[in-house]
Formats: sequence, structure tokens, C-alpha cells
Amino acid sequence: MTDQDTPVQRPLSPHLQVYRLPLLPLMSITHRVTGVGLAFGTLVLAWWLAALATGPGAYDLFIRFMNPLGGLALLGWMIAIAYHFCNGIRHLIWDTGHALDLGSAERAGYLVLVGWLVLSAVMVGSALLFWLS
Repeated sequence: MTDQDTPVQRPLSPHLQVYRLPLLPLMSITHRVTGVGLAFGTLVLAWWLAALATGPGAYDLFIRFMNPLGGLALLGWMIAIAYHFCNGIRHLIWDTGHALDLGSAERAGYLVLVGWLVLSAVMVGSALLFWLS
């Protein structure tokens, strides 16, 4: 064995402070996360509908559970629906074989972000108008 006095200089892998995640993988991760969140939100929606059908006692239990953060959870659910919907349309376009090259995929990603922001603003704005009236 040889004895080295100087440490071996190896290249460092990029880490989270240096590496910038590209748009398309970030959108893919977000699509999966919103899908999981929507699944849990759908369970809460089913609980709400079952509580409505069961009677005042079950509905009161639901309201007590959801009261602290229920409006915020509904807001997050609406924003997740908007993103998942817009990105799902992009996936349907990809399923037809269109916009698969990198440039078209990135343009479609930016269109998804614009559509998501517009749809979220419309949904949140209409919910605020409903709650304030």
C-alpha cells in the first residue's frame, strides 16, 4: 500500500444548494404530490357528504374537526385541482404524440403554469365572493 500525504481530489456531486431542478422534473413531482393531496381531499369530501347524509351529530363532528383549518384546506384543494387539471391536459397532449421534444415540452410547461394561475385565481376569487356574500 502506498501512503499518501495529500487527500485525493475527487469531484463533488451537485447538491441542493447548487443544483437547480429543471422545470419539467419539478412539474412532474408537483403533479404527483397534488395527485396524492387530491386523493386525501377526496376522502375528506366523501366524509363531508356522508356527514351531511347521516345527520346533525355527524355533521357537527365534521365541522369541529375541519373548523380550525377547513377553509385553508379547501383553498389548497382548489389550487391543487387547478394545477392537476392543467398539467393533466398537457399529459393528454403528450399521449397523442405531440409536443414531446424538449422545446415544446418546456413551452407547454409554461402554458400549464399560466393556465394554473388563471384557473386558481378564478376559483379562489369565486369562492371568496361566495363566502363574503
